[in-house]
Amino acid sequence: MNFLNLIAIPLIARFCLVIMFPFSAFDKIAHWKEAMQQATSSFLPGGAVLIVIAIVVEFVTPVCIVIGWHDRLAAFVLAGFCAVTALLYHPFWNYPHFWSNPGEGRSHFWDFLKNFGLVGGLLLLVIGGIPVSALSVLNHPLSSAPYAGVASMPSTSTAAGNAQPCPPIL
Repeated sequence: MNFLNLIAIPLIARFCLVIMFPFSAFDKIAHWKEAMQQATSSFLPGGAVLIVIAIVVEFVTPVCIVIGWHDRLAAFVLAGFCAVTALLYHPFWNYPHFWSNPGEGRSHFWDFLKNFGLVGGLLLLVIGGIPVSALSVLNHPLSSAPYAGVASMPSTSTAAGNAQPCPPIL
């Protein structure tokens, strides 16, 4: 049961959370012209540079998150990427009556919400999946270990009677 709880389920959860990003990066490469059109649709200059940055973020951060190498930093960067792309490229509020009209506005609305759903999941990785104070996260931003000193963290007893903290969910 320890392998399942400590390794398999967190690994599968991380993989499922980030699986779309490498495919999105590959899509930007395979369909460069369409990616350029989308990149230049916002007010930001430098469409090609933005696409290259997006490709690097979408290839590198998921690998870091899955293998656990600077996973909190990678999750934070990817969460920021998702929030920025939602705000810049899915402005559903610009479409009048987006909810009642089955057009482009509704698809932007759902993409906007999906991006922020990903932001929430990624921020759970940033804090370690357990309730902690923001200060402890700021003191050890790259740590993958559970944060110590959390009074509400559950514990288990060993055969010797010593209490051991339970591992984090993710």
